[in-house]
Amino acid sequence: MLGAVWRKSSHSGSEECVEVRLDGVPQIRDTKDRAGGALSVTTRSWEALVACLSARKPPGRPHDGPVASA
Repeated sequence: MLGAVWRKSSHSGSEECVEVRLDGVPQIRDTKDRAGGALSVTTRSWEALVACLSARKPPGRPHDGPVASA
C-alpha cells in the first residue's frame, strides 16, 4: 500500500515496540524488524483486542483500583 501510515503507541516513548497500520486491513509489525513482514488481522479481531486492552490499566502505571483479570 503506497502512502500507508504506520503508527507507534504514544506510551512507548523512544523504546522499540510494535507499530500498527489501520488503513485497509489492520496490520502489526515489529519496529526492530520492519522489513521482516507484518501480521494482518481482521478488523473485528483488531477491535476486540483494542476493547480488551482499553478495559485494563497499563502495567507499571498508577491506577485507582484493582485491575480486572481475564
